[in-house]
Amino acid sequence: MLLLLATQLACTAPTPAAVDNGWVLVASDEFDGAAGAAPDGSKWVYDVGGDGWGNDQLEYNTDRTENASLDGDGNLVIRALAEDYQGNAYTSARLKTQGTLERTYGRFEARLQLPAGQGLWPAFWMLGSDISEVGWPACGEIDIMEAIGADTDTVFGTVHGPGYSGGEGVGETYDLPQGAFSDGMHVFAVEWEPEYIAWYVDDVLYQHVGVGDVNGPWVFDSPFFLILNLAVGGTLGGVPDPATFPADMVVDYVRVYERALPVDPADTGT
Repeated sequence: MLLLLATQLACTAPTPAAVDNGWVLVASDEFDGAAGAAPDGSKWVYDVGGDGWGNDQLEYNTDRTENASLDGDGNLVIRALAEDYQGNAYTSARLKTQGTLERTYGRFEARLQLPAGQGLWPAFWMLGSDISEVGWPACGEIDIMEAIGADTDTVFGTVHGPGYSGGEGVGETYDLPQGAFSDGMHVFAVEWEPEYIAWYVDDVLYQHVGVGDVNGPWVFDSPFFLILNLAVGGTLGGVPDPATFPADMVVDYVRVYERALPVDPADTGT
C-alpha cells in the first residue's frame, strides 16, 4: 500500500496446502458491538494525519467515529468523507494492530465489502514491525488486498522489500469472475510460510511468491502487523469524483490463524 502497482511475475514457490489443512484460529475481531461505537482499542490503534502517507493521498486519517465505527450488525465501517479537515479536503481512517497483534507467519484474512468510485483506494495489508528501526521498504510489506475504486472487479496482491518496492513490487491481480467487489462480501487472505506467501480471494489461490521470485533479500521472517484503510486519491486511487462520497469499506471480520503442525514438504512439492 505504501506505493503503486506490482511487477507481475510467474512465481516458482510451491503450491500451499489446502486452506483448511491444519490452521488454528489464534486471534480475531468479529466487530460485535453497538452501532456507532469505536472499534476495540485493545486490538486496533489509529494512524492519524494527512501528510500524503508517501503516496500523495488526499485524506486526513482521523480517530473519529465519523470515519471508523461499528454498525451494530457485526461490521466495522471505514468511511471516507468529502469535508474540509485540518487542511485536507477529505477524511477517512487507517487502523492497525501495531503494538497489539504482531506475528510471524500464518493465515491472515478479512471478509470485506469494497467501495466503488473514482478516487478510492481501499486496502488490507501488513508492515514489518521493525519499520521504526529500519524504515520502508527494508521492513517489508505484504499487501493482502488493494483495489482501485474505479475498477470494481479487480484486486491486487503484492510484496515490497529492498530492491522490489513501489512500482517494482512483486505481485499479481485477481479478477472477479462476475459482478463487482462492491456488490457484497468477499474473503481476502494470505498464507504466509517461511519461504513463500500465497494469496487467496474467496479461498481461490491466485498467486504465490517465494524467496526466488524477489529481486532482493527476503524480508518476511519477522513479525508484521495488520492495517485496514480507505485512502482517497494518491498514486493508485487517482483524482476523486465528488459523486463518490461518502464511501464505505465494510469489514465483517479479521481473523488470524497459525498452523497446528508444520507444513509437510511432501504436500507442497518442496
